[in-house]
Amino acid sequence: MSEPTVPPSTPPPSSGGSQSSNRSLMIVLSYLWLLALIPLLTEKEDKEVQWHAKHGIVLMVAELIIWVALAVLSTILGAITAGLGCVVSLLTPVFSLVVLVVHIICIVKGVNGSRFTIPGISQYADKF
Repeated sequence: MSEPTVPPSTPPPSSGGSQSSNRSLMIVLSYLWLLALIPLLTEKEDKEVQWHAKHGIVLMVAELIIWVALAVLSTILGAITAGLGCVVSLLTPVFSLVVLVVHIICIVKGVNGSRFTIPGISQYADKF
C-alpha cells in the first residue's frame, strides 16, 4: 500500500519569477531616475520588479531627450526671435509637471500590482 502524498505547504513560484519581499520599495525606486539601477541589479529573480526598473530607465532616457530638445529649441528660437523662445521656455515647466504625474501614476499602479504603459515608450522596456 502506498502512502498518501501530502501537498507542498508553499505554492510553486508563478511563471513571473519569485516575488521579492521588498517589492513595493523596489517598484518605487524604479521610477526615481538613476535609482532604478538598484532594483535592476539587485532583484534579478522578480520579473515584475525587473520590468518596472527597465520601464523607469526607458522613461528617464525619453525625458532626458525631450528636455535636451526643449532646451536646444528654446535657445535656437530665442536667438531668432525672443517671443518664440519664451513660449518654448514656458513648455519646460509644463513638461516637468507631466513627468511628475506620469511617475506618480507608474508608482501607484506598480505598487498595486499593475502596469502603466505609455504608447511609444513602454515597448522599449520589453526589448532590453
